[in-house]
Amino acid sequence: MSVRSRFWLLAAVRWLPTGLIVPVMALLPLERGLSVAELGGVLAVQGVVVLLLELPTGGFADTLGRRPVWIASAVVASVAYGLYSVAQTPVVFAAAVALTGVFRALDSGPLNAWFVDAVGEQVPEPARSAEVARGLAGYAAVVGLSIAVGALLSAGLVAWAPFGRAEALAVPHRVACALAVVQVAAAWVLMDEDRSARMGGVVRSVRATPRAIADGARLLLRSRVLRALVAVEVLWGFGLVAFESMTPVRLEEMLGDGDLAATVMGPASAGAWAVSAVGAAAVPWLLRRWSLVAVSVALKVVQALTVVSMGVAAGPVGLVAGLLATYAVHSAAGAVYETLLHQQARPENRATVLSLASMAMHPGAAVGAVVLGAVATSASPGAAIVVGGLVLGAAAPLFLVTPTRGGGRPAGAAPPMLGRDGGTSVARDGVEARHD
Repeated sequence: MSVRSRFWLLAAVRWLPTGLIVPVMALLPLERGLSVAELGGVLAVQGVVVLLLELPTGGFADTLGRRPVWIASAVVASVAYGLYSVAQTPVVFAAAVALTGVFRALDSGPLNAWFVDAVGEQVPEPARSAEVARGLAGYAAVVGLSIAVGALLSAGLVAWAPFGRAEALAVPHRVACALAVVQVAAAWVLMDEDRSARMGGVVRSVRATPRAIADGARLLLRSRVLRALVAVEVLWGFGLVAFESMTPVRLEEMLGDGDLAATVMGPASAGAWAVSAVGAAAVPWLLRRWSLVAVSVALKVVQALTVVSMGVAAGPVGLVAGLLATYAVHSAAGAVYETLLHQQARPENRATVLSLASMAMHPGAAVGAVVLGAVATSASPGAAIVVGGLVLGAAAPLFLVTPTRGGGRPAGAAPPMLGRDGGTSVARDGVEARHD
């Protein structure tokens, strides 16, 4: 089996559990007695944990090896899914979400880095760049398809309720727990790498973390364009909560039944990711007609309006239609954003730049979970979605920030080539921050 085929198969195994839990993650705690505000506090834990671990775990993947870190992420994921399925109190749910943050931080990079390393060893230039591009493009398609299939399976499992109606919403998490074990086995068989040069990884990674943070701070101080793009990611993370976590809550409010809401969310999520793939495919067409900055502003404004429409929708049909419209521009906006972000990086600091953006998204999502949870409790889930949409739209003007004189390349400059300086920088250029 080729490296590319193994890469795609491993990606499918990794993201199928995410599709399973997306429709039910917010509904299960609510069914077990948590308030929407408590749910927001619980979900915020993940962002804090990822923020603390993002840089160290990237170093671990570089120094300890891709396969052991990716296997470790799957082991932690299995425990997190299992704990979430049996949690009954806010504290236990928060512990499960904290473990989710640990596995997300460990997972942020090793698989993509392994693929790029393997291509670098087997494929000479100039064919290497084309092979990497083909592999990463296919990876994005596999991720979307896997999440869509997982969401449909989740809806079927909830409707089937093999352990009774009282436990129906927990079944997808239990299946995800088992699939994470399959990921461990798949990684053991399919990921091969030469780790002979990776020595003293833990100590070296820990020692390198303060310097990586300092390098990131210096980059932000030097470039106001980068500061603006990082601020976009903070606002984006806040807005993600509105249509990812609050949609099932609002649907349950409309339908009056958590199990029915989960059954509807499965096909709705699958359709949303399918539409998202179509939207992403339209990016080259858009960029042939308008600049990167113009497309970025337009997509952000459109997405904000679609999210607001979800908040004011009068019924389930309108809510689902708004969700589909939101995802129609979601991946497209992410792809254009990442292109702008790469323009602010050089080979020697690309990993740091991408990590800064990833780190910014998670605290934004953590704040959004707390604030929107409070708004949903005091007002309504619809009001919370509207607030999230408005915050998301506030990111649009930030794309118009231009560099100071002599202060870096402008936002509309030609993007750098795909090839990068080794694993983690490529790994962090994936779609994971947008999917889980």
